[in-house]
Amino acid sequence: MSSSPTVTPFPLGDAFQREGLSVFVRGLRLDVGIGVYDHEQGRLQTLVIDVTLEMGPVVVEHLADTINYETVAAAARAIAAAGHVGLVETFAERLAVACLDDPRVRRVAVRIEKPGALDGAEAAGCALAFSR
Repeated sequence: MSSSPTVTPFPLGDAFQREGLSVFVRGLRLDVGIGVYDHEQGRLQTLVIDVTLEMGPVVVEHLADTINYETVAAAARAIAAAGHVGLVETFAERLAVACLDDPRVRRVAVRIEKPGALDGAEAAGCALAFSR
């Protein structure tokens, strides 16, 4: 069995400076127990989740050098599995804090849409950002 090849980043040369890396998950759809109204209790509703993580100026040659997208999705799924959440804002904050558990994350932005939450609107929701 052969080992996977090492990825060599493009050389930057003297004219360029690495500023940072953004890792994102966009459009993650989860069915979640969420809502404060009586008709929202005991049923699942779809959330559409976008997360952007800002890291420092890192060189990425291996998966361990970056944030794995699946880690972000797993954090969102764990929040959903933990039980009913009253507010989309609470879900977003819990997800942002979970992402900041990784010390390489300098800033996290979470945007959550709740389709069907508001008659006549494609979606309603919230967006928040936390930084170190």
